[in-house]
Amino acid sequence: MTYDWDLMLRLLREAQKSGNESFAPRQYADEHALAAEEAGQPMPNMDSLKAEAQNYESMLFEGGFMVTRPEEQGGNGENFVLTDRGVRLMEMLEGGAGRTENRRRLDEKGEAALTPEVFDDLAAAG
Repeated sequence: MTYDWDLMLRLLREAQKSGNESFAPRQYADEHALAAEEAGQPMPNMDSLKAEAQNYESMLFEGGFMVTRPEEQGGNGENFVLTDRGVRLMEMLEGGAGRTENRRRLDEKGEAALTPEVFDDLAAAG
């Protein structure tokens, strides 16, 4: 299994936005698909993509990549902020010279790539 790193990156970026809005992974999946289609990529199965986005939300939260946003930062119990681990993942996925290499290294770990221990080792090595 490989992750849709572009969708994952979209979710991480959305978590960084200002508070007071609920995190909406299904909506972000819609927007992600439309942007991909505009860029000339084939339109994915939307139900599958929305389910994947919801799964990613859970993985990111459970893996300690994001935590519930504090009330004083606009938290409403349904939105997040990135942890240091989440910021590091976002940096690895975003761009720059190492983007392709980072994604390749993550892909090599398969499903385990986002387990805290495996990810932290990868991030420290990169």
